Amino acid sequence: MEHIRLPKVENVRLLDKVSPGRSRVGILYLTATHSIFVESDTGLRSETWVLHSLVCSVEKQTTTSSGCPLLVRCKNFQVLLFSIPREPDCHDVYLSLQRLSHPEGFVELYCFSYKPNIVEEERRQDWAFMDLKANYSRMGLPNSLWKLSSINQHYKVSSSYPADLFVPESATPPVVVGSSKFRSRGRFPALSYYSKENHAAICRSSQPLSGFSARCMEDEQMLEAILRSNPRSDFMYVVDTRPKLNAIANRAAGKGYEIEDNYSNIKFQFMGIENIHVMRNSQQKVLELCELRSPSMSDFLEGLESSGWLKHIKAILDAGIFISKAIAEEGVSVLVHCSDGWDRTAQVCSVACVLLDQFYRTLKGLMVLIEKDWVSFGHKFSHRCDHLAGDPKEVSPIIDQFLECVWQLMEQFPCAFEFNERFLITIHSHIYSCQFGNFIGNSQRERRELRVGERTHSLWRYLWTNCADFINPLYRPDHSQTQGLLRPSTAPYCFKFWKGLYNRFDRGMHPRQSVEDYLRAIQEETQQLEEQLASHKQKISQLEKEQSWSVSWKTSPSEKSPDVWALGSDLTGVNTPQDYIGGFFSSSSPRTPKAPDDSSFFQPPDSKQTANPVCSNGSDQESGIADLSCHSPLSEDNSRNQTSDGLGYSAAQVIPSNQIT
Repeated sequence: MEHIRLPKVENVRLLDKVSPGRSRVGILYLTATHSIFVESDTGLRSETWVLHSLVCSVEKQTTTSSGCPLLVRCKNFQVLLFSIPREPDCHDVYLSLQRLSHPEGFVELYCFSYKPNIVEEERRQDWAFMDLKANYSRMGLPNSLWKLSSINQHYKVSSSYPADLFVPESATPPVVVGSSKFRSRGRFPALSYYSKENHAAICRSSQPLSGFSARCMEDEQMLEAILRSNPRSDFMYVVDTRPKLNAIANRAAGKGYEIEDNYSNIKFQFMGIENIHVMRNSQQKVLELCELRSPSMSDFLEGLESSGWLKHIKAILDAGIFISKAIAEEGVSVLVHCSDGWDRTAQVCSVACVLLDQFYRTLKGLMVLIEKDWVSFGHKFSHRCDHLAGDPKEVSPIIDQFLECVWQLMEQFPCAFEFNERFLITIHSHIYSCQFGNFIGNSQRERRELRVGERTHSLWRYLWTNCADFINPLYRPDHSQTQGLLRPSTAPYCFKFWKGLYNRFDRGMHPRQSVEDYLRAIQEETQQLEEQLASHKQKISQLEKEQSWSVSWKTSPSEKSPDVWALGSDLTGVNTPQDYIGGFFSSSSPRTPKAPDDSSFFQPPDSKQTANPVCSNGSDQESGIADLSCHSPLSEDNSRNQTSDGLGYSAAQVIPSNQIT
C-alpha cells in the first residue's frame, strides 16, 4: 500500500476506443493488487477490474481540455484509456501504476497474497495433481533403453534443468557430466518424448561450445548413446532451430553447432526460427495494428504482412512437422536445440508432441505438456513474461507463439482437440497474471527455493475443476482426424489472424457469443431433449403394456376346432366378423372360408400335446390386426365365465358363414 499515492479518483472517464462518445464516468480505485473502475452513471453497479500483474505499460498522454488521458496496456491485450480531470491526480495514478505493475521482488507477486477459500490440505492436493512421472510411464519409461537419472538432483550439473531426467541407458555419469560441460548453460541432451511403438525419441539440449574447431568426446558419446537407444535406425537428426547465419555468428563467441565430421551418423538440419528480439518486435507491430481505430482492409492486411507474425508461426509449425514426421514416419530419433535450449527448443518440441500424440490434444494432456517442456525444462517465464522489473530486452512472446500454433492446428483439425479456444486464452492470461505459482521463476530450482508449492496455488487443478467451460463440442476421440499423427498444411492461406486473443476486449468488433459457445448451448439443449424423449418412450411403453390386448379362443368339443375368439377390451382395430371364418383370416371374399395351411395348427382338447401359447408374433397386413396372441383352447366353463380371466378379456362368438346375411 505504500506505493499507492492516490487510492481514489472521482469523475474519471473510461473512453471507448471504437466509439469515443460512449465514454463512461465513474470512480477509479487503486488497491495493492487491482485497479478498479466503478461506473456511476447507471443504476447498475458496473465494475472493471485490472490486475496490476497484467499491466504491461502505462502512458501519460498530453493534457486536453476534457482532462488528462492515461493509457493502460495489459499483457492480455486489453487496452484502457482513462481521462482524469486533474493533471496532479493523473500523475499520482501514473506513478502508482508504474510501481505496482513492476514488482521488484518475487514476494510482491500476486500469487503470494492470493488466498482463495481453500483449506491447506486441498491446496497441497492441488499441487499433487500434476504428475510428470505418470506421463513418462505412459510413454513406457523407464525401460531397457532409457533410464531415469538423478545426476542433476541438486541442480549442480545444470541449474536450469529439472532434478529428474531421462537419459540413454548406456550413458554413464562421466559421459553426461562431460557433455554438460560442452553445452551452453550445462544443458546436455535429455529426453523429451519417446515413442514406444518404434523407439524413436525427441531429445533436447542447448548449443554446443564448438566454436570453429572444438570437440568433446563425451558429447560425441552422448549422441552415440541416443542413436543406439533406437535400434531400428542407423542415423539420427540434429535440428538447430535457428537461422544458419545466426548459428555461424555464434561460432565467433565460442558456441555454434555440431560439426558433422566429429559426430558419427548424424544428419544436420537448420530451421530458420528467429530470435527473441525479432519475435518481440513482430508482436509489437501486431498490437499497434490492433489499436488502430478504423483501419481499412488494405491497411490491416499490409500491417499484418509487414509484422511478419504469421510467417514466424509458420516457421515454428514447419519445424514441428519435420520432427513429428521423422519420429512417426521414418522412425528416426531427433536432437533439438537453439542457443540456450529454453525458447525455440521448447516451442518446437511441444508442437511436435501435439502433432504426434493424441494425449497432448486433450485438456489434461496440454497441461502436462506445458508442465513438461516449458515449466520443468526451464523456460524463463519471469524474464520472457516481464513478471519482475528487469531488462526489457529479455521480454519476448515465446509462449504466446506456442499457444497460437496450437490454435492454428485447432482451426485445421476442429474435431481433434478436446479443449476449446477459451482454454488457450485462459492459460495465456494466467501465465502473465501471476495469480498462480506455476509460472513463477525461471527454473524448477528457483520455484523450489521460493517454495511456491507451499505458499501458492496451482493453476492446473483450477482448470481441471472448471473443465466444463473448456470442452470443445466438436471433439471426437474416435474420429479419424483425432487418431495418430496430424499432418497440417502450412500453405499461406491456411493461417488466420487470432482475433479471439488480440481483439477479445474490443466492444462490437466481433460477436460476443463464439461459435463454440453456440454449439455447446445446442449440445446441452439436445441432451435435454434426448433425455425427455427417453422418458416419454418409457412412459409410452408402460402404457402399451397396460393397454395391450390379445386374442384367445375356445375350441368346441364337437367340431374339434376353435369357435370362440377371446378378444381384448379394445376392439377398435378389429375387422367385422365376416373377416374371420372358422377362426382363420380371410384374404379373399369374406364369405369364402380359408382352410388352414397346417392341420396341426390347432390341437383338439384331448390331445396330449401342449399348444404353443404364442402362435404369431407378426401382423396380418390384410386384416389390419397389429398383433394376435393365440392361446390354448379354453374349457367350456371358462368360456362361460369371462371374469375368471385375470386380464378381463371379453369373448366374441364367431358367426358361421351360413348365418351371414
